Amino acid sequence: MSYYFAKTLDVPAAEAEERVREALAQEGFGVLTEIDVQATLRKKLDVDFRPYKILGACHPPSAFAALQAEDKIGLMLPCNVVVQELPSGEVEVAAIDPLASMAAVDNPSLAATAEEVRRKLQEVIESL
Repeated sequence: MSYYFAKTLDVPAAEAEERVREALAQEGFGVLTEIDVQATLRKKLDVDFRPYKILGACHPPSAFAALQAEDKIGLMLPCNVVVQELPSGEVEVAAIDPLASMAAVDNPSLAATAEEVRRKLQEVIESL
């Protein structure tokens, strides 16, 4: 089982990120966190790295359901979506597969929530 869904786009990284944010919003997600890996590596290590952002996406109703079922599930939240420029100049967008990450948690009551978030994230990636 792969631990992510991905799609490659032939657009600039900034445009891909905008499309991702819009697609996430369409599926009821908000972006809670954003890590600009390129800027962080430049600042902390003084190295050049390709455009690479990690967006921490949250679907509030699903997060609430998961937190009610498993109090430590916050360790696996939010769902990360990566927008990265490839050596070809294309941009890859990848999202975590919640079923893969939730497989580590022995709590069957999380299955329905993980399935729903999985479906929504697949929709996000496919819509790009």
